[in-house]
Amino acid sequence: PLFYKGWYHLFYQYNPDAAVWGHIVWGHAVSKDLIHWLHLPLAMAADQWYDKNGVWTGSATILHDGKIVMLYTGSTTEGVQVQNLAYPADQYDPLLVHWVKYPRNPVLVPPPGIGPNDFRDPTTAWLTSEGKWRITIGSKINKTGIALVYDTTDFINYEMLDGLLHAVPGTGMWECVDFFPVSETENNGLETSINGPGVKHVVKASLDDDRHDYYAIGTYNDRNGTWIPDRPNIDVGIGLRYDYGIYYAAKTFYDQNKKRRVLWGWIGESDSEAADVKKGWASVQSIPRTILFDKKTGTHLLQWPVEEIDSLRLKGKEFNQVRIQAGSVVPLDIDSATQLDIIAEFKIDSDALKKATGSSDASFDCSTSGGAAERGALGPFGLLVLADSRLSEQTPVYFYMTKGSDGNLKTFFCNDQSRSSKASDVNKHIYGSLVPVLRGENLSIRILVDHSIIESFGQGGRTVITSRVYPTKAIYGAAKVFLFNNATELNVTASLKIWQMNSAFIQPYPNL
Repeated sequence: PLFYKGWYHLFYQYNPDAAVWGHIVWGHAVSKDLIHWLHLPLAMAADQWYDKNGVWTGSATILHDGKIVMLYTGSTTEGVQVQNLAYPADQYDPLLVHWVKYPRNPVLVPPPGIGPNDFRDPTTAWLTSEGKWRITIGSKINKTGIALVYDTTDFINYEMLDGLLHAVPGTGMWECVDFFPVSETENNGLETSINGPGVKHVVKASLDDDRHDYYAIGTYNDRNGTWIPDRPNIDVGIGLRYDYGIYYAAKTFYDQNKKRRVLWGWIGESDSEAADVKKGWASVQSIPRTILFDKKTGTHLLQWPVEEIDSLRLKGKEFNQVRIQAGSVVPLDIDSATQLDIIAEFKIDSDALKKATGSSDASFDCSTSGGAAERGALGPFGLLVLADSRLSEQTPVYFYMTKGSDGNLKTFFCNDQSRSSKASDVNKHIYGSLVPVLRGENLSIRILVDHSIIESFGQGGRTVITSRVYPTKAIYGAAKVFLFNNATELNVTASLKIWQMNSAFIQPYPNL
């Protein structure tokens, strides 16, 4: 992704021949607002020996003079992963329709000790204090996930640094590594080369072994090209995730147009491949998210839908101070509930929190629990979305609080797909994680509902869950929204605003 001459661009892996993986080329779409998109002709095809088996993940770098260079992984005729250089045929074309591959590609091949299939996904380059450009590339040595580091001045010749940007044993192959700065003081994103006081750096890796995106926040040493996590117990691959649902191969870019860092993620399918073939397509991109350092916790990033999503809001409806008794379900009067933006805040009865006794469910885990049907003293409570009127299909998005024997509260943010669909060939996992809640904060959720996709943001985006559900009854006008409280000892008061959402406008670019 990048912003260039007034347009947002997204280049993406695409199989033009089928709704399954294979014959990967680069699709290309442009937008003025990150919401409405125009498809352009394919940007790059798999037509050279060095990318015959696929034009895979790459990254754009905007140079000092405004020119763009693109590095991407190609899979050669022999199936070796190599890095290639490409650039616009016409740098004055704001649509960047035509691309030229450097005639002497590849510019990088796997170094000694790195397997031919373990060398991929170059990052956007950033400037070093010496004025060189630096990139990192994902790999592994045995079961240790690593990020290799290279310096270059011309994107053709590269010097491999002795050390690694970072490595974490037991995490396996690191795909789609991302590296970027975040401000500890400002509320805006930072250009990729920014470093210095008040700046932390994020390393993110997509783990090929479990297909999730992990990140950690730490300190970058420009001199030797290494990075150290602030908290080794939540290091890359063993700690925090961008998203606890179906979300992978994410990539950020610095949006110089609005001074923000924007995160893109790929939402795969969770039904069967046969179903994908039948419908003729598979996978979508998430709503783009802004990404910031959470100054309050110091440990998390905050993700939030880009402000442009608000332009799709139609009529809104408010529900104030709705009291949800323990063990109850409250219907919300919404016309059609398949395309919604929901913002909800929950206030807890503080007396009930004090009275609740510490229990063994302090070891609660969303994914191994009984879901929203499992009743505890302090949860679950939240919303049922994409539900039919009889609740035969429903996807609960909820909080579950536990109180340890030491009296300390923990809050979990979960999404239960176990009753999301009557269909038999779909994933029905329960997703979620711990979410930090600081003293004085009410519990808050934002939910974007879009037919088969539910993107949920807990506590301002500290914990995010993307679910892919395939209701058979809770569709179109039959889809409803409910508040629920399945706790045994807790009454909850909810205040909500719910907007109907318009559809994004996505079509081919005219006359191209």
